[in-house]
Amino acid sequence: MTQVWIRLILAIFDITSYLSNTLSNDYFMNINPRYILVVLLLLTAWVFPIHAQQINWTEDGNGYYRLENNEVVRYDLPSNEKTIIVSQADVTPDGGSPLSIREFYLSDDKSKVLIYTNTHKVWRLDTEGDYWVLDLASKKLQQIGAEMPESSLRFAKLSPDATMAAYVSEYNIYIEDLATGKVTPVTRDGHRRMIYGTFDWAYEEEFACRDGFQWSPDSKRIAFWKIDASTIRDFYMINNTDSIYSQIIPVEYPKVGQSPSGAYIGVYELTDQKTTWLDIPGEPTEHYIPRIGWNTDKDLFVQQLNRKQNHSILFKCDVSKNKVESFYEEKDDAWIDVMSVWDNVYGLTFHHAFQWINKNKEFVWTSEQDGWKHLYRISDSGKSTLITRGDYDVMNLLCVDEKNNLVYFHASPSNATRKYLYKTRLDGKGEAEQVTPMGLDGTHSYTISPSGKYAYHRFQNSYTKPVSEFVTLPDHKPLDDSTSIAAKIDDARVEKTVEFFKVTTADGVEMDGFMVKPENFDSTKKYPVLFYVYTEPWGAEVKDAYGIAGNGMYQGSLAKDGYIYMALDNRGTPAPKGREWRKSIYRKIGRINISDQAAAAREILKWPFVDPDRIAVWGWSGGGSATLNLLFQYPEIYKTGIAVAAVANQLTYDNIYQERYMGLPQENMEDFIQGSPITHAKNLEGNLLYIHGTGDDNVHFANAEMLVNELVKHNKQFQYMAYPNRSHGMGEGEGTFMHVSTMFTNFLKEHCPGGGR
Repeated sequence: MTQVWIRLILAIFDITSYLSNTLSNDYFMNINPRYILVVLLLLTAWVFPIHAQQINWTEDGNGYYRLENNEVVRYDLPSNEKTIIVSQADVTPDGGSPLSIREFYLSDDKSKVLIYTNTHKVWRLDTEGDYWVLDLASKKLQQIGAEMPESSLRFAKLSPDATMAAYVSEYNIYIEDLATGKVTPVTRDGHRRMIYGTFDWAYEEEFACRDGFQWSPDSKRIAFWKIDASTIRDFYMINNTDSIYSQIIPVEYPKVGQSPSGAYIGVYELTDQKTTWLDIPGEPTEHYIPRIGWNTDKDLFVQQLNRKQNHSILFKCDVSKNKVESFYEEKDDAWIDVMSVWDNVYGLTFHHAFQWINKNKEFVWTSEQDGWKHLYRISDSGKSTLITRGDYDVMNLLCVDEKNNLVYFHASPSNATRKYLYKTRLDGKGEAEQVTPMGLDGTHSYTISPSGKYAYHRFQNSYTKPVSEFVTLPDHKPLDDSTSIAAKIDDARVEKTVEFFKVTTADGVEMDGFMVKPENFDSTKKYPVLFYVYTEPWGAEVKDAYGIAGNGMYQGSLAKDGYIYMALDNRGTPAPKGREWRKSIYRKIGRINISDQAAAAREILKWPFVDPDRIAVWGWSGGGSATLNLLFQYPEIYKTGIAVAAVANQLTYDNIYQERYMGLPQENMEDFIQGSPITHAKNLEGNLLYIHGTGDDNVHFANAEMLVNELVKHNKQFQYMAYPNRSHGMGEGEGTFMHVSTMFTNFLKEHCPGGGR
């Protein structure tokens, strides 16, 4: 259901379409699919419209590190002078080949480099692999966890004093002395259902919780999660293709309405090798612990969410005394977000906990308590001070510059489709000021150095490819005029084909939309419309960013073939329009989002160049659910639909996501029933293509079979494709993308032909 992954999939599809149309068929079809995937992922990092490139800043903020040609280099600013920190020779084991560096991490004292290599995917990301430590002075290169199974280490971290490393392997945590190589287990009884230092499927997917342990600042303790999934039932996926006998693939997966895995926080003392389990109030299987963070050597701060995720409590824990005190809490009539969809929550090193200020006596926190997402200073005694003020949303926090009493953040008060850099006073006594210069409308993304002195600035809009520069702050001056955005912008411009518009429904709801009209558009003719939808709280579609209106699922060009392609953001999508906009969808997924889309479509049908008999809609994941609901609930509007990996029955999805936005089915079952496409399947009148992978661990294939049964029951004819062992993104298997896109294209052309009439 995660929209950032759908955006990634579509970006890959866009590039694939370009390659397939540019290269000869024989050439393209003979490329090794693994090579294609690598190239696509690299290219996608360039066109991906959501997150700026991550910069690994130096601690003083006067430079940055990056990986170039499998070497770690440092660039010092403002000169941008390059120094090689780790060479190819440095990462070549005796008698071996150079390690392929996936990620690197410098110790706090910069004496050692931790190298992550030989990785493979766990669910969504490459979070398992091998780790090596390079001593920069002696050039000693040693593998840690060498006795563990190959590529089994997760989230290895050097201790703050750089004498030890800790890591997870096969659900247990270990500490390794770098001088002696001695390995000490922190936990011993870990297994698939008793998880230490990492998380189960639902925590990872819905809270972006992967790395589950932290060193204390003095290197004497490790705080870690224990996830007890012993009460969680397995969902069984069936592999029918890799052997002549079927194989069962179990996934511990808590469905909506089921209690979550028990979450516990332990603190391991290195001196006596004992673990203290913090005495956090409440039943562990009736709440969540999504975030923790050290404040001092002995004080750990913990966030707890109740089962419905509408009550957040912060605890201060004196781990030496096991003294746990709540000091700040917040409630919401709907839900409380613990992470922002504007943050890179799917980065390997994502951290979103406590931003400490004022000598660790306060931290910066986000809240929607006044109706907008704003920044607050929270003291360790619970005192709250508003930092940002006004009727606008803070998209995400970028930098706290205590020295200059400034805080930087992304926002766009006047246009929800764009993003800019803003600043205000950290003491809360100022007004927000736009730092991004006027004149470049669109999406500006920044990563700011810890000192607040420099920023990496990336700009794009619907007709400008991403361009970047380094700037100084707060004056926003480029470091080098010759490599500035101003110097690159002309070459980055492309033909402007995307039109942004607003539509107001009969109920007075104003929605943002984008549209691409057919080539050689003739306003006296009527054209078919293909709507792209997602509509749920995890994704907004209408953004002024490059490639936003691409559709890689279609072979060829929708514009050339005479289609109007558009999308609309309804109430409930995470646009920066305030709490009321975003949370109006609470307990109404499948209803308010669907009625908003249909009401907007009714207004669009009044446009003289829109053909009401040729209206199509498509979407993936939550967008697939919306496609089904639109086709079933409003058959008089939507005549053709293509749904991929859809949740047909809301009772099949995971508890964290579904209960956050819909409540508990034990209390409001009718909301789940009325919001589920399967309830309305009997109303199908138009043309439906339904696609799902049988190996989907996210939106289970059971959704497809339940929906098929319901459609068959009512003698509703439709086209259906099940892809064996394909996951939620259906990236597995030779020829899969070509097959999916061919089916998509042929179905659309057959049932909703293009061209003006």
